[in-house]
Amino acid sequence: MNLLSKATQPTIYFIGVTTKQSSIMKVFPQWAKVLGLNNVVIKGIDIEIHANPEVYREVVDFIKSDELSLGALVTTHKIDLFNASRDMFEYLDPYASMFGELSSISKKDGRLEGYAKDPISSGLALEAFLPDNFFREHAGDVLLLGAGGSAIAMSAYLLNKDKGDNIPSRLIVGNRSMPRLDAIARYVAKINPDVDSQFHLTAEPWQNDALVKSLKPYSLIVNATGLGKDRPGSPLTDAVDFPENSLVWEINYRGDLLFMRQALAQKERKNLHVEDGWIYFVHGWTQVIAEVFHIDISGELFDECERVANKIRSNG
Repeated sequence: MNLLSKATQPTIYFIGVTTKQSSIMKVFPQWAKVLGLNNVVIKGIDIEIHANPEVYREVVDFIKSDELSLGALVTTHKIDLFNASRDMFEYLDPYASMFGELSSISKKDGRLEGYAKDPISSGLALEAFLPDNFFREHAGDVLLLGAGGSAIAMSAYLLNKDKGDNIPSRLIVGNRSMPRLDAIARYVAKINPDVDSQFHLTAEPWQNDALVKSLKPYSLIVNATGLGKDRPGSPLTDAVDFPENSLVWEINYRGDLLFMRQALAQKERKNLHVEDGWIYFVHGWTQVIAEVFHIDISGELFDECERVANKIRSNG
């Protein structure tokens, strides 16, 4: 790949689809100052969705062998990269092994390490807007549109047995391909086999509309498809009818965000809380940066990173 040239200064990579458009390219240099990461740069590596396994192996081999290439955040390709290159890692964290995905690549003591940070970062992002005891008090459902790494990670957080009865009445997943549905069904069975879970093949947006229609009030509906960011569009049609008093989460923060606009059109009438993916972006990146550079980004330091990121976003 033409972007894989030997690093001349400490480098963290962003492995995605349209990395130049990401706010991290503006945010990271400011975060580096806050975190004391002097002379560190970020570079994007754009890969087509569901690329040939050899492409992923080439990228991982480059990071592993290049001295100043310190690690990477992986988005969109989390499952495909794991499947193609898992044998190249000396260490995989329990989430990576359990869910078959990688969102973080780092090095430690001569080992190449792979982590699945999404169960942590998605949980932190959900905690930022999900009211306390939301499911215990209202007995609503969760609908995940998409069955990739982000959806699996959210399932791990939402269905954790440690939450007791503060879990959704039902977990419903809609996805365009059966293999991903089969995979998330297996993971949900490991996480919490007692939950009422349903997995639907939804090749057309109107089929997702029907799933939304079936939800109880006070539900959580999530766009975890990538539609609206890497590809234009929404997993729903404009005729969708959201349940009242529900939370609608568009986990993207850039792109045409059609799903989010569809929810905003019903916000007042249905009393919806509509959230974008910005806090998910902040938690996702700080979790990986902490791993790659072996630093703790929490408490006041995280708050400062969030403040800096918000300022950059507000300034366009």
